[in-house]
Amino acid sequence: MKMFDVYSVYDVEIVAGRGSWVYDAKGQPYLDMYGGHAVISIGHAQVDYVAAVTRQLEKLGFYSNSVIIREQEVMAEELGAVAGLGSVATGGARADWQLFLCNSGAEANENALKLSSFHTGRKKVIAVGGAFHGRTSLAVAATDNPEICAPVNETNNVIFTPLNDVAALEAAFDAADEEGGAAAVIVEAIQGVAGIKVATIEFLQAVRRLCDERGAIYVADEIQCGCGRTGRYFATDWAGIQADIYTMAKGIGNGFPMGALAIAPCFEPQKGMLGTTFGGNQLACAAGTAVAKVMQRDGLMANAAAVGEYLVEELSKVRGIKEIRGKGLMIGLELEEGFEGVARRLLMEERVFVGTAAGGRVIRLLPALCVTREEANLAIAAIRRVLSGF
Repeated sequence: MKMFDVYSVYDVEIVAGRGSWVYDAKGQPYLDMYGGHAVISIGHAQVDYVAAVTRQLEKLGFYSNSVIIREQEVMAEELGAVAGLGSVATGGARADWQLFLCNSGAEANENALKLSSFHTGRKKVIAVGGAFHGRTSLAVAATDNPEICAPVNETNNVIFTPLNDVAALEAAFDAADEEGGAAAVIVEAIQGVAGIKVATIEFLQAVRRLCDERGAIYVADEIQCGCGRTGRYFATDWAGIQADIYTMAKGIGNGFPMGALAIAPCFEPQKGMLGTTFGGNQLACAAGTAVAKVMQRDGLMANAAAVGEYLVEELSKVRGIKEIRGKGLMIGLELEEGFEGVARRLLMEERVFVGTAAGGRVIRLLPALCVTREEANLAIAAIRRVLSGF
């Protein structure tokens, strides 16, 4: 048997990592300014993380959600603390935000939209053009990319609206109202795959307002832009609003595959409403709890904000960069015309991993939140050298 060949890969085999560095099979170090698609949040092989996962694995790696799993309760407490989601006042009482654990970002978005439909009794979903929400059935239907949406995924229940167009957003709500109303609006506060496209505060606040007015659920897709990457735990936080459901994955496990939904107190769970075999297993919770603890203890959100600001300031002086977008350590460098193959040259010539978007015209920087200013300087120098060669 051989692998199903669906990935474009570099001729590099990475076998080890530490902090913001990875090493190939020959021992060659590479500066990782991409974090494996924003997955590495607290650093490769972070010592407390490795110890926590090892301790748990030595005791019990998995048992199903048919038994009490105390590790889930611990993770819910730690994640709620770092994300700023505690209890809220509802009708004079206090009610808690709720956590559902699953395996991936696509599964998180799938469950969020399904839960929104259960809660509202509606079918329509409003999604934003250019976003990427995953490859499961409803998640891919809400992703504005026909190349990855198979015929079986197609549905007339999704209405697309342009990013940062409040008038078009209102029109989308009107269109949904003609067919029973919108169950949910799903929004990435910063669209990663599209090339680090940042939603305006006005647009995000309009989503919140219209969801309140029309009885829809605000689903904040924080899978790539969340987990402290922008300097706040959720990128949506920058708009001074709160979503009804936050979907998470990537950075919450620092490489361990897991996803999550943070669910507002107004949602009432019913037995069997959602489910998963592997989601929230003991080993996954050990990984997720360790990430949340390290983030708080080491002030990684503050570091993301500071180092990200420094990167933007210094890169703005580099020839060949047309525009810089993003927040914190979620940075997009849109290159000027004629600058081709920059990511490959950075990897092969400078031993620096970066990501791309928009056919290579945008370089994405998504390093671990523990990246240092000294490491940032190495990346800046490498980018400057490569761009100066054009």
